[in-house]
Amino acid sequence: MSITPDHDLDIRGEVCPYTFVRTKLKLETMASGEVLRVVVDHEPATKNVPRSAENEGHEILVWPHPIAEHVWEFVIKRK
Repeated sequence: MSITPDHDLDIRGEVCPYTFVRTKLKLETMASGEVLRVVVDHEPATKNVPRSAENEGHEILVWPHPIAEHVWEFVIKRK
């Protein structure tokens, strides 16, 4: 990944809707324009969390992609 995140959020072990709740709470602590890398192991979160973040006005810089078996990462830029 060529983007250097300002923050990392590893929420492996969490399931929806907690994956989005944890992501949303983290984004709220960040400054506008900062970048968050999120790591999940709950496959539905790869769709739900980015979609919900976009609905709140954040930008998905890197869409979910696998980094290990049953582990995905994606990158969000705070609005």
